[in-house]
Amino acid sequence: MARGNERGGVERCTFCEKSRSEVQSLIAGPPGIYICNECVDICNSILREENRRVTQVATESQALPTEIPSPRSIVEHLEEYVYGQDEAKRVLAVAVHNHYKRLQVRQQIEAMEERPAWADVELEKSNVLLIGPTGSGKTLLARTLARVLDVPFAIADATTLTEAGYVGEDVENILLKLLQACDYDLERAQRGIIYVDEIDKISRTTQNVSITRDVSGEGVQQALLKILEGTVASVPPQGGRKHPEQSNIQFDTSGVLFVCGGTFAGIEEIIGRRVGGSMIGFATDEASREAATQERERLLSLVDSKDLIEYGLIPEFVGRLPVQVHLHELGVEDLVHILVEPKNALVRQFQAYFAMEGHELSFTDEALREIAKKAHERETGVRALRSILEETLHDLLFKLPEYGQPARSFVISGEMIRSGSAKVLLEGGDEAKRESA
Repeated sequence: MARGNERGGVERCTFCEKSRSEVQSLIAGPPGIYICNECVDICNSILREENRRVTQVATESQALPTEIPSPRSIVEHLEEYVYGQDEAKRVLAVAVHNHYKRLQVRQQIEAMEERPAWADVELEKSNVLLIGPTGSGKTLLARTLARVLDVPFAIADATTLTEAGYVGEDVENILLKLLQACDYDLERAQRGIIYVDEIDKISRTTQNVSITRDVSGEGVQQALLKILEGTVASVPPQGGRKHPEQSNIQFDTSGVLFVCGGTFAGIEEIIGRRVGGSMIGFATDEASREAATQERERLLSLVDSKDLIEYGLIPEFVGRLPVQVHLHELGVEDLVHILVEPKNALVRQFQAYFAMEGHELSFTDEALREIAKKAHERETGVRALRSILEETLHDLLFKLPEYGQPARSFVISGEMIRSGSAKVLLEGGDEAKRESA
């Protein structure tokens, strides 16, 4: 008598009853029990599908940070990477904490059998508008916030957007960037942060009614309204209009925090007319420039929705950015601190490059101040610091891998910064040979 699946002396799969000759391989288990490679593949498919469902449920519950940091904790993390802008940090911290607390509580309420009395209050989004000069830290603040909260983050440029149907990017493409940032994990993307840069560049080109459409100004503002407020948008997974056959992804933006930033050059003139102040024109010396900067800072701190509307933003768009933060222009002392204090300070970055080659790099106090003064004169904020350091250290970095051992110590002085090069530190290189010749 045959035992198990060994009928007629032929070994068969216990599941599909195929014989050994009909399959690629047959795996033996307990006496008389076998399974073929085809059934193994089917079992693996079932397990993968089950794991996918379990993972999806876990992802949905973990799309939000498990514990929302307090505003004070958020500020403390921001201070590790962003120097100054204390008021902006506090306002941002409160807005971000309230936004994610709103989403977390909404999930908890859905799981409750008895809803609390305040559960019927509908909490709206608090999108943020950052107003400040170039290089003042707008993008860095938004990126650091996303890092603190461990949520997806994407940067979009408002200048590339146009009204639907015209040459340029559709506004839905900014949602696609967020999806791409988290490998198309829709649940995580719907709880992310999007920073829209150059938002002032989509202001209306004129206050007068025109017969032509303002497709890259007011048209973009109109298209962004629903996305900022919260809607289910259709996002093409491959972007744009090049693949009309693609099936769109339904993206709910009600949980996405939008942080918009812009320089709003000239808005201080509008504020001055409203409050009765005036800008100092044609600053000819250091004292006049300092006075003009202080007056500009004073006026920018008084910005409100009326000024933004007069600048060219439509009232509906301004209304969807209720949190408006002014970032101060960075002075020389601020730039000196930024060079050395943050975790990712530029000086530390270049010191790391030298350490990788086994050498040491240091800066005198005079050098740091000269770098800051040069950057302040260029009026591009923190971005100028890196370009100055790159210019000064270019020759050293070019020759650095050739030095080898023993380890050397390079000290950058104020004179080197003023001259724009640290060539004098090169020894035995081509420059030294040319000088001796």
